[in-house]
Amino acid sequence: MTSASEVDPEAIDYEHVPETDQSFENALANARDGRRLSVADGIELITTGTDREGIDSARKEAVLEAADRRRAEVVGEEVTFVANLNNNVTTACNTGCLFCNFKDSAHAFEADSGIDHPGFTKTPAESREIVADALEMGISEVTSVSGLHPAFALNAEHHEILRAHDDPAREVNYKPPAAYATDPGTYREQLTAMSVGDVHLHSITPEEAAHAKRGTDWSYEDVYRELADAGLDSAPGTAAEILVDEVRDVICPGKIRTDDWVAAMEGAMAAGLDTTATIMYGHVENAAHRVEHLQVVRDLQDRTGGIREFVPLSFIHENTPLAEHGVVDSGASDAEDELLIAVSRLFLDNIDHIQSSWVKYGDEKGLKLLNCGADDFMGTILSEEITARAGGEFGQFRSVADYVEMIDAIGRVPVERSTDYRTRRRIDPHDPDAKPFGPTIGPRADGTPMLDDAGNPNGSSPAPADD
Repeated sequence: MTSASEVDPEAIDYEHVPETDQSFENALANARDGRRLSVADGIELITTGTDREGIDSARKEAVLEAADRRRAEVVGEEVTFVANLNNNVTTACNTGCLFCNFKDSAHAFEADSGIDHPGFTKTPAESREIVADALEMGISEVTSVSGLHPAFALNAEHHEILRAHDDPAREVNYKPPAAYATDPGTYREQLTAMSVGDVHLHSITPEEAAHAKRGTDWSYEDVYRELADAGLDSAPGTAAEILVDEVRDVICPGKIRTDDWVAAMEGAMAAGLDTTATIMYGHVENAAHRVEHLQVVRDLQDRTGGIREFVPLSFIHENTPLAEHGVVDSGASDAEDELLIAVSRLFLDNIDHIQSSWVKYGDEKGLKLLNCGADDFMGTILSEEITARAGGEFGQFRSVADYVEMIDAIGRVPVERSTDYRTRRRIDPHDPDAKPFGPTIGPRADGTPMLDDAGNPNGSSPAPADD
C-alpha cells in the first residue's frame, strides 16, 4: 500500500497529457451544433484551448454559454433536489486512498486494540433507527456509502467462504465480527435494516460490491441481485475518482481498477438497478484524464442506459493525506469547476442530469454552476461526514424551504424529485397555499417543513450519518 509520503509530485510522469490536433474553435463549433464530441474536443473545451497557457476567460464564457443552452434544451428550467438522508455504516477501512480523510484504520476498531479513534460502526439496528427517525422528517431516499470493514461480508455464506481461507486477513482482508468491538452485520442485514417502509435505498458502490464478493467466483450481477432482494433500489457510481488507471495508481492503488468499476456498474444495471456516476477531480490528474473519464462514462451509458445522473465532485483537499504530505496544495479552481460542469453537459450527450453540489461548492458557487450546465442541486443530506472530515465548510443540511428560496432567486423552477427522477413535484414559490415548504414524495412525507420555527429538525433528530 502506497503512503502519501512516498509520492513525489515532481516524479509523476503520465502517458496521457492534454495535447490534441484539434482547435478550440472547431471544438466549440461541434459543441454548439450538438455534434457528439471527441476526447480531443473535450480537452480543447475544458482547457479553453491547448494552444495557450491557462484558462482564457472569454473562451471559458463561450463554453459555459454553450453548456447552459444545451441544459435548457435537454431539461428546461427545472432545478431538482431530493429529500434524503446519508447514513454510512462504518469508517473502518484498510484501502488507504490518499484523497480520503473519512476512513479510520480497521485495526483501531478491534475489540482489544486499545486505540482511541474518531470513527464509528453502526449495527443494523442502529441504522434502522436512524432511517426510521428521518422518515418522520419526510425523506424519500437514504444513501449509504461505507468503509470496507474487514468483518463485512455479503451474507452468512460469504462469511463461511472467507473464513475457509488459510490466511483470511492477508488473502481477502477478512477478520470475523467477533474480533471487533461492534459487529457491522452483513451487507444484506444492513440493507434490510435500512429498507424502512417504501424509502428508496441508494447504496453499494462498485468498490463495496467488490468487497461483498471478495474471495468468491460470484459475479457483480450476482451480488447486486442478492442486495436488491434485501431492499437495494439503486447503486451510486462513486469510487470512480478518475477512471484512468495511471491516476488510480497514484491516489488509490488499493482500489479496484477502471475495468472493474465498469464491470460492477454493468452488473448493477443487469440486476435491474438504476445508477449514478461520479468523477472526483482537482488533485493529481490533468485535463486529459478528466475528459477520458467522461468517455468511459459515456461509453458505459451507450451500452446500458441506466445512469440517471452524473455527479462531479470537486476534491476537498485540506485534511487529506495528499495535502498533509505536500502532494497537492489546493483543489480545483473556480474556473476549473465551471468548465468541468460545462464540458460534462456537452460531452455526456446520453445523460440528462448533471449535479451541482452545494456541499462541495457552497451555495453561491453551487447556484452559479446551475447556469453552467447543471440542473440538479443534490439533496437535503441531513449529514455529510465524508466532505466535512476532509475539510468541507458548507454544512450538512439543506431544507426544502432553502431550496425553494435559492432556486427561485436565480429564476429557475424548484422541483422535488425522487432518486430515479421518475416522480417530480414542481413547487411554486409564490403560491401562498404551498407554504410552508416541506417534502411530499417520501413515504411518510406530508409537506411538513423539515425544520421547525427554531431551526430544529421536525420529528426525531437522526444521528450523524454520511454521504
